[in-house]
Amino acid sequence: MSQETGGPDDDHVVHVGRQPIYDRDGVVIAHELLFRAGATAATASRRDAHATARVLVAAFTEFGLEEIADGHVCFINLTRDFLTGHLPLPFDCSQAVLEVLETTDVDEDVLAGVTSLAEQGYTIALDDFVVGASHERLLDVATYVKIDMLDVAEEDVRATVTTCRLHAHLQLIAERLETPEALDLAMSLGFEFFQGHVLGRPHVSSAVALAPSRLTRLRIMAALSADDVDIDGLVATVGQDAALSLRLLRATNAASFGLNRTVSSIRDAVVALGLTRLRQWVTLMVVADITEADPEQLSQLLIRARCCQLLAEAAALPGEPAYIGGLLSAVADLFGEPTDRILNGVPLDRTLTDALVTGSGPLGDVLTAVRAYTAPAAEPAGHPPADPGALAAHYLAAVRWTNATLADLSTELREPAPDRAAEHRVAQDR
Repeated sequence: MSQETGGPDDDHVVHVGRQPIYDRDGVVIAHELLFRAGATAATASRRDAHATARVLVAAFTEFGLEEIADGHVCFINLTRDFLTGHLPLPFDCSQAVLEVLETTDVDEDVLAGVTSLAEQGYTIALDDFVVGASHERLLDVATYVKIDMLDVAEEDVRATVTTCRLHAHLQLIAERLETPEALDLAMSLGFEFFQGHVLGRPHVSSAVALAPSRLTRLRIMAALSADDVDIDGLVATVGQDAALSLRLLRATNAASFGLNRTVSSIRDAVVALGLTRLRQWVTLMVVADITEADPEQLSQLLIRARCCQLLAEAAALPGEPAYIGGLLSAVADLFGEPTDRILNGVPLDRTLTDALVTGSGPLGDVLTAVRAYTAPAAEPAGHPPADPGALAAHYLAAVRWTNATLADLSTELREPAPDRAAEHRVAQDR
């Protein structure tokens, strides 16, 4: 969809390649997630920390892990920064297999980092394993070893398999299988799992995404760095960015993997994630994001969310769910996506989900009325309109609140951070 029609441009679309891994019976047991620069890209254009961060953020907070993994385990390539702990892994150890790339030199820092990850319960895979390389140091902590079958002499493959079989716990994956002959060889050598174009090519999935604004990100990172985090202030700041709110809601779903948990407010999401996991996600998003929210788009998103909150509170309804509903409704309209698609992977309270998808209930009336007022092309779906005078007043109040909020953020970004130590010294002198 082009920009002229109101849809996202290429900077607002994320792409993740997904290649299946099969067992000996031809059953898919996992998917490897791969960075792709575009929907038609056949190979990765980069394999650095940025690429890994982009895959992680997309898989867990934009697509939703259930959709992208289709119920299977994900294999994710990690670079040195992730393996040594310089960049965080903000997901549970049951949700992904961590691949150590063949380009990573396994020195003492990497060895210690990977060993620590394994001790935390993460599953380790060695990519493109070659006998004699530094990756041999990781055989004791790895679960999977991937062996390249493309343009490799049969005797070398056999020697690699023999070395790996000295470690009885290892399971071998034959990768880059391009021909039936290579697949037959891998089967005869007793490989447990198989991956390659002869079985299934990577499928690229694309989804719209709106990167959290730099202003809000910086403010949240500052708030999270405090010794005593102000939860109320943090919740308010997160609510100022629609994309970040949506990502954290989806991250809540990832954090509660396997649990029956729903949320109906940003506060619920922040509490469910916990401050440590929230810090990890925000840090990862800083690395992953390459675009910024358009200021005008950001303003319109906040206006609708705030207007929904004010109208709901005037009707004696909870304001926080209405704010969340307004944000998600505006994001769906911005990208021309069905609301249920935007909600994929977001563990919302059922009442809020129904209000967004079907417009049902008092909250649905609020969301429908504000949507019709702020996006006149939207169909009201038979709901009675709100009092036009009251709605206009709430809309103007929402505009004033949004302008003040964005102005405050801009001021904070321009002004140097206060010297807290100097303030303390002045206070002591008084």
